[in-house]
Amino acid sequence: FAQAVALGADAIEFDVRLSADGIPVVHHDATVNRTTDGSGEVGRMNFAELRALDAGANFTKDGGKTHPYRGAGHRIPTFEEVVEAFPSTPFIIEIKEPLAATGIREIIDGHKAEGRCLVDAFSEMAVRRFEGSSIPYGAAKSDVATLMKNILLGRKVTGMKYRALCVPLAYRGLPLPVRRFAKVGREHDCRVHVWTINDPKQALSLWDGGVNGIISDDPALILETRKARGD
Repeated sequence: FAQAVALGADAIEFDVRLSADGIPVVHHDATVNRTTDGSGEVGRMNFAELRALDAGANFTKDGGKTHPYRGAGHRIPTFEEVVEAFPSTPFIIEIKEPLAATGIREIIDGHKAEGRCLVDAFSEMAVRRFEGSSIPYGAAKSDVATLMKNILLGRKVTGMKYRALCVPLAYRGLPLPVRRFAKVGREHDCRVHVWTINDPKQALSLWDGGVNGIISDDPALILETRKARGD
C-alpha cells in the first residue's frame, strides 16, 4: 500500500476479513496458505496467531527463485491500522466476511473517514449494514445482477441507492456490460470501477468508455499510461 501511495495511486483497494476473535483484518484469501508461512483459515485463527505469521513469505516475481519480502517483518494488519497509516488516502474496501461489516463501520466512523471510504461486498447483508450512514457503499452481487438484467432488457433504471459498481470485465465466464454500466452510472451519480486491469491498452479503452476507476496490480504501469496520454 505504501508503495502504491508513493507512486501516486489515487486510492488503494483491499479486502477485509474477520479473525476468530472478531478483529477486522486486511487479507484477501480465505486462508493464509498462499501468502504467508502458515496455514489455516483466517476466520478460525485469532489475531495473535495471524500477527505471528510472515505475510511476505511467499511473494516472488521469478517463479520462486527469490522472495524479496521474506523475513522483512511484514505482518497481516488490522483494518484500523491501515486506516491510521494512510490518513488522507481514499479506500475501496471489499468486505469478504459479512460479519466484519459492523466493526468496519465503527472504525470508519471513529476515525471520521467517511469522506474517503467506499465499502463494497458481494454480500447484500454486508453492504446493507451501511444504509442510513454517511459512508458510501457499492452494489452487492444481487444489485449488479438486477442492473444488468434491466439494462439488457431495455428497462428504465431507477432507485440506485449504491454509489459505485466495482466489477470485473467478466464473472464466471459471462461478460459484463461495463461500458453500459458506466453510461447508466453517470445518470445516477454512481461511479464504475473495474478490476483487475493490468493491460494499459485495456485501461485506456475503459477510460474512453466512461469507466471512472481502474483497479490494478501494477499501478505504476497504469499511472504511466495515463500520464503519457495527459489524462
